Amino acid sequence: MKLMKMMGISLMIGVLGTSFAWAEATESATPEEVIAKVNQAAKYLHEKGDSAVAEFNAKTSQWIWKDSYVFIYNCQQNRMIAHPFRPDLVDKPILQIKDTKGTLLFQKLCEAGKSKNGGWVEYYWDKPGDTVPSRKISYALSADVSFKVGIQVGAGIYDDKATLEQLTGLIGKMTDPSQFPAP
Repeated sequence: MKLMKMMGISLMIGVLGTSFAWAEATESATPEEVIAKVNQAAKYLHEKGDSAVAEFNAKTSQWIWKDSYVFIYNCQQNRMIAHPFRPDLVDKPILQIKDTKGTLLFQKLCEAGKSKNGGWVEYYWDKPGDTVPSRKISYALSADVSFKVGIQVGAGIYDDKATLEQLTGLIGKMTDPSQFPAP
């Protein structure tokens, strides 16, 4: 494990997988990796600004790993900024998008991402390459980008067993490990 300082938040992370095409993914992303990647992406956007967006839209970038990927959206402007597997969503309105169960998923992501350390949202979304929506739980976090308001970064896991309560507890453990000493 490695301790990193990002955006004033201490994070415990393991070694993250390298970038590769989605079709090569054989492992599932962990919630810990998702939290770490989203925080890295928010920091990267803070440092690079709009010049970083193209990297998040690329299907072969560091922001795609295992079976997960980072996506960027603007809650205030109601639009998708970057999505490597759904270019049809980029620059389109997002707040009215519903999953197959009627969840207004971006409205929920926008609300969860406002929290100081971000939050998790459950919804149903197609895995790239699949035709049937799967249960996805995404972690959303606000990103501080110069002269931009409402930008958030998200990534998720496709998981049928994890609970929102478990994942929310993990945010606390990763953002302030001193409050949760190892057993």
